[in-house]
Amino acid sequence: MSCSSEPEENLRKALECIGEAAARGAKVVCLPELFQTQYFCQREDAELFDLAEAIPGATTDRLAEAAKHHGVALVSSLFERRAAGLYHNTAVIHDADGEQLGIYRKMHIPDDPLFYEKFYFTPGDLGYKTFDTCFGRIGTLVCWDQWYPEAARLTALQGPSILFYPTAIGWHPLEKAEFGVAQHDAWRTVQRGHAVANGIFVAAVNRVGFETGNIRGNEAKEGKGLEFWGGSFLADPFGRIIVEGSHDKEEILIGEVDPKLLEDTRRNWPFFRDRRIDSYGAITRRFLD
Repeated sequence: MSCSSEPEENLRKALECIGEAAARGAKVVCLPELFQTQYFCQREDAELFDLAEAIPGATTDRLAEAAKHHGVALVSSLFERRAAGLYHNTAVIHDADGEQLGIYRKMHIPDDPLFYEKFYFTPGDLGYKTFDTCFGRIGTLVCWDQWYPEAARLTALQGPSILFYPTAIGWHPLEKAEFGVAQHDAWRTVQRGHAVANGIFVAAVNRVGFETGNIRGNEAKEGKGLEFWGGSFLADPFGRIIVEGSHDKEEILIGEVDPKLLEDTRRNWPFFRDRRIDSYGAITRRFLD
């Protein structure tokens, strides 16, 4: 998706896309990170906390209705208002009957130029989670989580067939010429690595378009905006790309998750069997010095 300055317009678009994906045969649908607005974390503005909403709430009611109407399981990324002064970047999972199966709160929160998420989001406190939909078990992490092999591993160990990453990532315009190719390649490569290391399907779902963080006409005053690079993809347990989007067009990608391929891959590359869990205790330390 590309995202406009109007939250209601973005929600309507997302609901239409869910219907189109279902009509094309999708059984599990994932939306990009924080799809209801332009990426507002390009600035620190306390008024933008007004965008947050309770879960469950009005938006999750509409998403649940769409999941039930189209008979799909649904992964949606929302700005959660948990309490006054306490907010999360949260993925909500609905089953095909509209039931809310649960939520995952983003664990790793970045703080970089034009990605000032620590101002808005409290780190997740629910741990790494999976959800049993009527089509199978799925896992979900969110954007910055995708750089951490520990997060992918701990989710994969719970037995999902696929790991979803709702995402909002792009290029700084002044950096793109020098670093753009390498940045995108690193993003794609690390997630393919999660697929291989865990013998699992991985789906990264990103937005497209140039954004200045415009929310109802209120634009960021600093910076040059971000060019979101799209490139959504589904990788199989060998890290092979099954489907992949472009950098600049809105697209609905449909790919098949074959449980037999997952089973065969893990039989031949039994990384879970050969893990030396007795030797990993130091992983919980910040640094080994």
